[in-house]
Amino acid sequence: MLKQAKYYIPFLLAACIIAGCQNYKATTSSANIKLPETFSGSADTLTIAKLPLKEFFADPYLISLIDTAIAANPDILTAVQRVEMAKANVRYNASRLLPQINAAANAGVEKYGDYTMNGVGNYDTNLSPNINGNQRIPDPVPNYFLGFQSSWEIDLWGKLNNRKKAAYARFLASQSGYRLVITSLTAQIAQLYYQLLALDTELKVIRKNIALQDKALEIVKIQKLGGRATELAVQQFQAQLLRTRSLEYLTKQQVKETENQLNFLTGSFDKPISRDTSITSAQLPGLLAAGIPAQLLLNRPDIQAAELELAAMNADIKAARASFLPALTLTPYVGYNAFKSALLFNPGSFTYGILGGITAPIFNRKMLKADLERTIAESKVAVYNYQKTILAGFQEVSNGLNGIENYNQLYRLKQQELQSLNNALSVANDLYLVGRANYLEIITAQQSVLDAELGLANTKRNIFSSAINLYQAVGGGWR
Repeated sequence: MLKQAKYYIPFLLAACIIAGCQNYKATTSSANIKLPETFSGSADTLTIAKLPLKEFFADPYLISLIDTAIAANPDILTAVQRVEMAKANVRYNASRLLPQINAAANAGVEKYGDYTMNGVGNYDTNLSPNINGNQRIPDPVPNYFLGFQSSWEIDLWGKLNNRKKAAYARFLASQSGYRLVITSLTAQIAQLYYQLLALDTELKVIRKNIALQDKALEIVKIQKLGGRATELAVQQFQAQLLRTRSLEYLTKQQVKETENQLNFLTGSFDKPISRDTSITSAQLPGLLAAGIPAQLLLNRPDIQAAELELAAMNADIKAARASFLPALTLTPYVGYNAFKSALLFNPGSFTYGILGGITAPIFNRKMLKADLERTIAESKVAVYNYQKTILAGFQEVSNGLNGIENYNQLYRLKQQELQSLNNALSVANDLYLVGRANYLEIITAQQSVLDAELGLANTKRNIFSSAINLYQAVGGGWR
């Protein structure tokens, strides 16, 4: 019965290997998304994305802040280390394609039983007249080996090569991630810087109005002494002055918080922020062009990173599929081997050999199948993330373009509004002096001028904010 069984074992083994080799249909993920041809009807490919920082931002104080942040910001330093991690991972996966060679020094001893093949064989060998004294086998039998041992998995199906490709794609993605951090940091610092300039302008406006309102209060107090004004008017002017003074402290707190945020982003503690004198004198490039949507794929670091992650996931899928196929492993060795330490370096102890083996998964197929399904699901997540990133990029560019246009129109109208309100205040003051306007009209006119001046500074900040958002949205800020 046993004699018959030994003939079936090879066929059963071959059947199991073939079953283990059963694979799944090739599956890769791709993002099918069609971008619009233009953002707003213009097919001009000129874009501010390729403008270096020092050409887009003309303010030397802002450039200095950005340079300091790039050198010291924790997020930037973390992104640099992520690139180093990904680079090391590429080297690790590339090394798996090569033989693993180890120096080996082994020593051991074994006692064979008298009724074992080795025991009987050693006994007969020692009785042979064809061996000399050095070749006689001691009992127990020591074993000494000194040399090199190797293991090399031959990449028959591209499993290891695809893992290397995935690692390299993630390395490139980490570089795009580094550029993305620079772009985001640049935009954050620029936004805060111009917000600080706007707050400085607001503070000047508030202090100017405090001086005017204080003077108006003194005039009303004198008029009260002369019987031309009432205590009610004095209290109304006093309340208006106190309200404006409270705005000064609120704005000073906002200035301090903005300075602290800039210090945090530049990796500094509480140090003064050098800056320009006013947001009204700050300049941006004359032409803020966005190019065409297709250029986002080339210029935006987040889109590049998402695309590379998708490529890495597709390589992971191929590697996971290859895990179902047989693996060929070679295990060569070379060195000195003897059962007596004194004979270890004898030329006759030199030995070498190689063993080749093929293994195929059989009972662990469920584990491999689960790993493949997980990888496919992760690749679909990468597809959706890629699509989401492109959609977000298009929306951000559209918001930036429209914001620049609309806020510029708003700024021009606000300038006209302020001019009209200043004229109205001048007329109200003249009428009040001759008794043809009451104090409430003066207070209302003063408050309207203050609100309009603050609104003008805020609108100017929004123009800069939209321009910065557009610069970031088209993929600028890291060159």
